[in-house]
Amino acid sequence: MVLYDFHIEDISGNPFDLESLSGKKVLLINTASECGFTKQYPQLQDLYEHTDRSKFEIIGFPSNDFGSQEPGTNEEIAQFCTANFGVKFPMMSKISVKGNSVHPIFSWLKSETGEEPKWNFHKYLIDRNGNVLRSLEAAVEPTDSEILDWINQ
Repeated sequence: MVLYDFHIEDISGNPFDLESLSGKKVLLINTASECGFTKQYPQLQDLYEHTDRSKFEIIGFPSNDFGSQEPGTNEEIAQFCTANFGVKFPMMSKISVKGNSVHPIFSWLKSETGEEPKWNFHKYLIDRNGNVLRSLEAAVEPTDSEILDWINQ
């Protein structure tokens, strides 16, 4: 399986075509609005604005799995991200990223890397062919050289 094999919905509830990401590197991240790592949103948005959309994409997946730090509805999450951080990168509908109700995309990420998110803002790097390359802990900031070097390779 590859990233493009999954079916997801954007934060408005519309189908999001993962196949549209074919040929692009993807930073996939689980997010939360009330987390200490929420301060990474500006870095993510800056990265999004200053990279070539034809080569790189960021996809956010809100989740309430850690410390109940994403209690809002999809509409509330979208409003929060836009009003507070000007988020324009694609945000998906709120899902579970671990446990019994984990979304299939995060089950796949775990099976590919051996790691499930341990907290909000866990990151996965996906290559241009939709394969998972690596998993990065929440404390690794979006502007970390490991991520920037990978984007620019």
